[in-house]
Amino acid sequence: MASTFLSSQTADDFTKARNKALFNTIQHILNPDEATLISFSDVKKLLKPKNEVYKGMQVIPINLIVGSEGRYQDFDNHFFPKSNFLKGRWERIDMAHYQDVNLPPITVYELGGLYFVRDGNHRVSVAKAKGIEFIDAEVVSLQSEIKLKAGSTKEEMIKQVIEYEKRVFYAETNFGDITDYWVLDFSSPGQYDVIYNHILIHKYYINMDKKEEIPIEEGIMSWFQNVYLPVINAINENHIMHRFKKLTISDLYIFFTKYWDELKQKYGNDYPIQEAANTFKGTYSRNLMHVLKNQSQKKKMQKKLEKNEKKTEK
Repeated sequence: MASTFLSSQTADDFTKARNKALFNTIQHILNPDEATLISFSDVKKLLKPKNEVYKGMQVIPINLIVGSEGRYQDFDNHFFPKSNFLKGRWERIDMAHYQDVNLPPITVYELGGLYFVRDGNHRVSVAKAKGIEFIDAEVVSLQSEIKLKAGSTKEEMIKQVIEYEKRVFYAETNFGDITDYWVLDFSSPGQYDVIYNHILIHKYYINMDKKEEIPIEEGIMSWFQNVYLPVINAINENHIMHRFKKLTISDLYIFFTKYWDELKQKYGNDYPIQEAANTFKGTYSRNLMHVLKNQSQKKKMQKKLEKNEKKTEK
């Protein structure tokens, strides 16, 4: 009798957890990525950690477990099961909780102050469904200066990384104090390194005509006044921004300067900026929008392929 009762109870628990996943999907039907469990691989590419440190056995808060290394397609962002094929294993773990069976610790990666499951996804799912606050875990920490906020979507994590990069760039270069320009903003990570490289190249060419090397502050101001602002003015005068609602004007600076450099290589270094802006506004803008759209579609297709591969393995 007890066994039958427990089997009925675990089946009911799984159904409740599965229904929560379905309801979560419906709530985010317009933005499905917000209900998706975060891929550890995606965050690792985003933060680019320097090395790994084995931390050993720890008791970690379950609310800081936000993603998975390999099962991020199987659970939603609250670790509720998204498919009925998880039922058997999920219920066996749930049964172990009712019978007070000690389960082995999960294994996780710690990155950016958050945890990503390497092994033990079902155990985390059952624990979250039961409202358990802490769990035993074997932890490997990946070192990163960037700290992420619990409960963030992948898009929010990207914004946090960009904000961190901006703080570091402004602090290390004194860019804001030098130029009084505080809105050098980007929509994707890694662009502040590109800007710094542009400044160094500009400074190099200025130094070619001087006996003594100019200070970096002078190079920054010269780049800002003689390179960045003319490009920004050309973008604004040709009303290019309205074609790219999701990009910042500094994003367009990156795209425009790359395009202009290609024209200079083809037609000479004196190729006028207004001519570049006119052609950028036409054919290049359409091509760029097509590229950005294809990149988005490619990411979606890759996720579908990964999901299908996992189903095939099962």
